[in-house]
Parts: sequence; structure tokens; C-alpha cells
Amino acid sequence: MTGAQPLPVPPEPGAVPLPGAEAVTAFLRANPDFLAERPDLFRALTPPRRIHGERLADHMAAMLQAERRRVRSLEAEVDAAVTAGRAGHGLTIRVRLAVLALMRAQDVVETVTQELPALLGVETCTLLAELPDRRGIPKLPRGLVGTLLGPGRDAVVRAAPTEVELLHQEAAPLVLRDALVRVPVWTGQPTLMALGARDPQALPTRQATATLAFLGRAVAAALAR
Repeated sequence: MTGAQPLPVPPEPGAVPLPGAEAVTAFLRANPDFLAERPDLFRALTPPRRIHGERLADHMAAMLQAERRRVRSLEAEVDAAVTAGRAGHGLTIRVRLAVLALMRAQDVVETVTQELPALLGVETCTLLAELPDRRGIPKLPRGLVGTLLGPGRDAVVRAAPTEVELLHQEAAPLVLRDALVRVPVWTGQPTLMALGARDPQALPTRQATATLAFLGRAVAAALAR
């Protein structure tokens, strides 16, 4: 007598029935590029033992290639994070130099516009306010500071600047990336410092907003003297 055959396991309620081996084989024959277009599947498949002398698709090579692409992608992400960290550290040092300049400034507006660009490694640095309380500060339309910064933010770095003519004036054609920083002046009038850079590395999008927000508070403190 032969052993009793195991009963088929019924599918779970709601489960989608899987196709049989013949159906999968027929599908792959009809769609030879299916696996090549989905390299992630190679990581989930068990490679066959390679048979020498036959012209078979080298499944192991495909798996290795997919894994190498994944590793290269991870390496690129790590390199980007390291680069952003270095750029953020460099910005921190430059902001410290800018704060020292503000501490000794006799004319804060002039220091911001004339000295800070070189210290920060940017092309332009401008103070703007919706209701300027001193000469030399351009006027902004009412409500624009809140619109540009957004709710709850004291600084933002923009890879695609807008309103460049208004914010950066004659330096607008040079600006490829900018940073907008809230300056919390004691009068309460919405005031903004706009930094415009030609080199994107001068204003990193990561690890920069807290440092720039500190600079905005330092400018406000200098203006209050």
C-alpha cells in the first residue's frame, strides 16, 4: 500500500490563489524581460546551481548585479549625508564669524549687507521688513514674511528661489539658492534676512536651519542695541 497523500492546505479566507508552476513558467516565457525589469526580485529568489556547458541565464550574476546596485545606492546616500554634514559644519563656523562682526558693528544694516556676504560665503545678504523702522531696509508687502517662511519656521533654505528680484534686488541674477531667516526685532514688525548664493554648497539644505535661525536672533539683538 502506498502512503496516504497529504491533503491540500485550503487557502486562507480572502487570500488570492497563487498560480501554479506551469502558469508561472508560461508567463515568464511570454515575458522574457519581466525579471530584468524587476531586479529586486533576484534578492528573494534562490539561485540554481550553475550547469557548465549550457547557455543558461546566469541567475547568480543577476542577483549579484542587483545587490551591487543596491549597495551603490546606499553608498551614494551615505556620501550625500557626509557631504551635507561637512557643509553644515562649515556654515556653523561662518555664522560664528558673522556673529562676531555683529557684536562690534556700529551700523548693523551696513554690516549685514556689506560684511556678512563675504563671511558667510554668499553673494548677497539683505535685511527686509514689512514696516521698516530705519533707513536702508527695503519694504516688503504685508504678510509676505509669513508666507515665505511658513508657519512655525524661523529659517528655510530654498533650492528653487522665488521672488528673487524683490528679495535680492540687483544680485538676483547671481542667486541659484537662497536662505530666508526671520529676524525677531523688538518692535514686532515682520523682518527678514535674505541670503543669496551662487554656490549651492554655501547654503546646505540639511543641518542649516537651526544655525541660520540663531544668526537671525543675533541680528535682532544687534539691531536692538
